[in-house]
Amino acid sequence: MPIGKAAIFVEPYRFEITDLPTREVEPGAVLVNVTSAGVCGSDLHYWRGEMKPKITGRPGPVILGHEMTGVVHTLGSGVSTDSMGRPLSEGDRVVFTYFFPCGRCYVCLRGELNHCPHRFRFRASVEEDPYCSGGFAEYYYLHPGHYVFRVPDELPDEAVTAANCAVSQVIYGLQIGGARMGDSVVIQGAGGLGLYATAAARDMGAARVITIDGIAPRLDMARRCGADHVIDINEYATPEARIERVKELTGGWGADVCLEVVGYPQVVAEGLQMLRPGGALVEIGNIWENSNVTLDLSKVIWGQTRIIPAAHYHPQALPAALDFLVRTRDRYPLTSVMSHSYPLERIGEAFEQSEWLGKSEDTAITRAFVAP
Repeated sequence: MPIGKAAIFVEPYRFEITDLPTREVEPGAVLVNVTSAGVCGSDLHYWRGEMKPKITGRPGPVILGHEMTGVVHTLGSGVSTDSMGRPLSEGDRVVFTYFFPCGRCYVCLRGELNHCPHRFRFRASVEEDPYCSGGFAEYYYLHPGHYVFRVPDELPDEAVTAANCAVSQVIYGLQIGGARMGDSVVIQGAGGLGLYATAAARDMGAARVITIDGIAPRLDMARRCGADHVIDINEYATPEARIERVKELTGGWGADVCLEVVGYPQVVAEGLQMLRPGGALVEIGNIWENSNVTLDLSKVIWGQTRIIPAAHYHPQALPAALDFLVRTRDRYPLTSVMSHSYPLERIGEAFEQSEWLGKSEDTAITRAFVAP
């Protein structure tokens, strides 16, 4: 089996480039040669030391990265099609769910694959086989029976790099939030997830899409991705002002669905107050520990608003994401969301440039990707 380069996350703010062996491909498994891997907001939490991989419980050594695409290097015996039944061959471009539901536990048997407690077989220690368990490496190992989908020829790598995380995540979030044609949808945050969510909400038939952020280029990009209105937090500088603006834009009612993709707990209470009676806040961004928030539950109860968490997604969301990217490729500049490319050897620079904390709007980038 081949030897591949990998960027090992050793400790906060430090990577080391090394060579790692791949494992022999089991029957039903697939070895993928990674061609592009995105720097997700969750990766920045690990990089800062705010989170530790769930498997190891310590900062490193692990291979970070889960937002990725690649080509099939080796098909295990018995694999001849993708998960949609389409012919699959070595050399084909693919995307895949980066988490691994076991398919045999109580929640998997209920069809809730993204709730599987055993799904965290990625970001494992590089000291254990299989070593290819993160996106910032030349190879990624898909366990037997894993969900994998061929990439449509119409889509370049920069369009599909984020399909198996950001795009699928927000589509799933809108689905479980109950978004439907004619709704008013608020997107809190216009980073990578927020921009994909803006376009997805528009494509799903929302009557009004309102995107909130404080960085001018992101707000401009949100408009280009289908936002009817943007709210600049520099102009509407208080939660009360932003809540009032949402109510004004929705005829006094508030939004039907609000997606939180900022990752700051203090915006949760704000988002809840932007909802109409019976509306839903889909919580995606606050994935790090101690994301504590204080809520007045009487307002939640009397408003009958709902908080719906979305960690990972049902695998069906991934082919839906690919269809969405094909359908809207000439309508929205989604290929520009992945805005900066770096070789694997410059991964530290990719993370430094992706870091938006403390940066001015002219130095912040939308989304970086690493090309192993």
